[in-house]
Amino acid sequence: MTESSRPPLPPFNQDTATQKVRAAENAWNNQDPEKIALAYTLDSQWRNRAEFITGREQIIQFLQRKWSTELEYRLIKELWAYHDARIAVRFAYEWHNAAGQWFRSYGNENWEFNEHGLMKRRIASINDLAITENERKFHWPFGVRPDDYPGLSDLGL
Repeated sequence: MTESSRPPLPPFNQDTATQKVRAAENAWNNQDPEKIALAYTLDSQWRNRAEFITGREQIIQFLQRKWSTELEYRLIKELWAYHDARIAVRFAYEWHNAAGQWFRSYGNENWEFNEHGLMKRRIASINDLAITENERKFHWPFGVRPDDYPGLSDLGL
């Protein structure tokens, strides 16, 4: 795989940072690890909870493991802040395990991009909250969240 350009490119403004966040949300909701990995540099560095990941191949392996246990995954990301080539987001996602227990996972991510708009660093802090199926708030069909579906702030999250 080679690196290519992934607009919008830094330095970010409110509109381009928001576009970048929504593009990431959409990609993760489609759950295609190989396609998602193309948004990261070949040597991208991740910290996801207590796991350290380097490069696209490890990203693909991580996402495959993730979605084999986090079933019916639905994610919403929201822009928190941006500056030059960095974006901070907050997010929540809902999923259930093989036993049927639902969770809402809350977190924050710090992203850093290269000049081609590829993410070279992703630092994620995440906490899981067990919820009942009745407490779920993310009810759209598998895939991208519809444009008219409320975001985190609108849902009171």
